Amino acid sequence: MKFALKLALAIFIILPFTPVNSQDVMKGEQKTIKTKTGEKLSGQNYGDKIHNKSIVGMEDVLVALKAGEEVETTMKARVSEVCQVKGCWMTLESDASSEPMVVKFKDYGFFVPKDITGREVIIEGKAFKEVTPVEELRHYAEDAGKSKDEIAAITQPKEELKFMATGVLVLDK
Repeated sequence: MKFALKLALAIFIILPFTPVNSQDVMKGEQKTIKTKTGEKLSGQNYGDKIHNKSIVGMEDVLVALKAGEEVETTMKARVSEVCQVKGCWMTLESDASSEPMVVKFKDYGFFVPKDITGREVIIEGKAFKEVTPVEELRHYAEDAGKSKDEIAAITQPKEELKFMATGVLVLDK
């Protein structure tokens, strides 16, 4: 009996520190949100459910970032690239800017599917600007499947638009 009790205690102590299976964090849930304008948007939700129904475009976020250091927002944009290793980051693009926005997921708590390039997403969280070091830029290039020459050509840190997402809704096609 003592062995069973010790085993159960060990499981309860170790279980919270066990790494999450990447398949578990990639499971989306079908959700529909209704915006303040009455539009219904449906798709697969990853991370937290989108709460803010006032959805802005990436161009509005870019304007707000010029005025301040960071912006809490809910934004709609098009995915231009996704990490091909795990889906642990993505970049977004806008017709209003030639500069992409790098999106990471809060606490590395969820990932997105690797095949959503070109799809529209709604993301909620914090937008900001940050200087990305060379090693991190090279890591992203490697994750994106860039050639060794392209990776080696990265020699300078870069100020980038970034977003820490608490939730992502990948809109239905």
